[in-house]
Amino acid sequence: MNARSESLSVHAAAAAGPGRVTLADIVGMAVFALRGNVLRSVLTALGVIIGIAAVIVMVSVGQGTQAELDRTISNLGSNRIEVWPGSGRGGGVRFGAGSVSSLDDGDVAAIRNEIAGVQYVAGQIRGAAQAVNAERNWNTQWVGVVADYFPTNGWEVAEGAGFSPRDYGGAAKVVLIGTSLRDKLFEGEDPIGRQIRLGRVPFTVVGVLKSKGQSGWGGDMDDVAMVPLETARRRLAGQMNLPPGSVTSISVGTARAEDLPRVEREIGDLLRQRHKIPPGGEDDFTVRNLTEIVSARTQTTRLMSLLLGAVATISLVVGGIGIMNIMLVSVTERIREIGLRMAVGAGPREIHLQFLAEAMLISLGGGVIGIALGIVGTLLTSRFGALPVALDWQVIALATGFSVATGLFFGFWPARKASRLEPIEALRHQG
Repeated sequence: MNARSESLSVHAAAAAGPGRVTLADIVGMAVFALRGNVLRSVLTALGVIIGIAAVIVMVSVGQGTQAELDRTISNLGSNRIEVWPGSGRGGGVRFGAGSVSSLDDGDVAAIRNEIAGVQYVAGQIRGAAQAVNAERNWNTQWVGVVADYFPTNGWEVAEGAGFSPRDYGGAAKVVLIGTSLRDKLFEGEDPIGRQIRLGRVPFTVVGVLKSKGQSGWGGDMDDVAMVPLETARRRLAGQMNLPPGSVTSISVGTARAEDLPRVEREIGDLLRQRHKIPPGGEDDFTVRNLTEIVSARTQTTRLMSLLLGAVATISLVVGGIGIMNIMLVSVTERIREIGLRMAVGAGPREIHLQFLAEAMLISLGGGVIGIALGIVGTLLTSRFGALPVALDWQVIALATGFSVATGLFFGFWPARKASRLEPIEALRHQG
């Protein structure tokens, strides 16, 4: 034991008297002891630093990913079921899903009229065309829609106006465009009332759709042009060879989320009956509950976030074990100091508190540095990484609590060991 530490112990105990050592005295002696070996204290805190920083970054990434999935669910539309045409065969070759036109307006009407709990039903057709405004042009996706398409899929008009009943019934040459298409064709100009061409057909822009951003499958949902369904059939779908009245997909919205499994099942039964598919025969359509798909993906992401948090927490536990080991070594090295302090009046409580304070200072100091590194790491991940992040101050508060708890938990046993030493045996120790 060095003379500096011994003199401080004697001075603090004598000044306060037996049982009167203050909290300031305890913290001061703990700081003095840690300053005696700065490098060891820093290395001991390294595990806590890494653990806290990892917890903040991992939890922020997990929360950011969860928020992105929540946004995706909102963009898909609430309580939504999607029906697509099935696959076809030719010459022994099986084609992909959607290769046959097996859905039509009759299926849309049947779903609306015969299945309870259905709130919206929207048949649509889709295609691609070159959108042109003066010298600017852009290849985009167009969708022929009915009025129910917008509430079912969560679309809103941000500028201008939506389609009128007359537009739907009269196959009007009007179009709603997404924000990405607006930026490509108009570059900051007001598009309302202006004309664009989809392929060779002129359309008047009546509105701009509210931005939805990226879809859950990586596509740009705002790169789109929407026209009335009859307009799409008469003006744009000529090269698609679609049978009269056919649609390329059907969107179904229910009033209640708990109705989705039943409605999904009944849609399948109804379409098999309408398409005269025999028992055991292969369906010529596909029904998908998109909420279940995204919910499964959300659950997977949540589990991955928990796994990442668990890995970061293990690093924090390892750091705490390092603190406990070093504190046990410190107790062994300072047995004579402990005996001297007890001899001049310090009780087991004061000894216990001093060593506990040392462990907590190491842990709390490591926690502060770890929080700073975690915030920097989160900001760098947000700026340069591909993962979405959401820095929550509650996470930082939780990390601070973790660092304090680590010091308390892993410092308790070494402090208890120090406080239970016999003064006479401690003074006899040769270290």
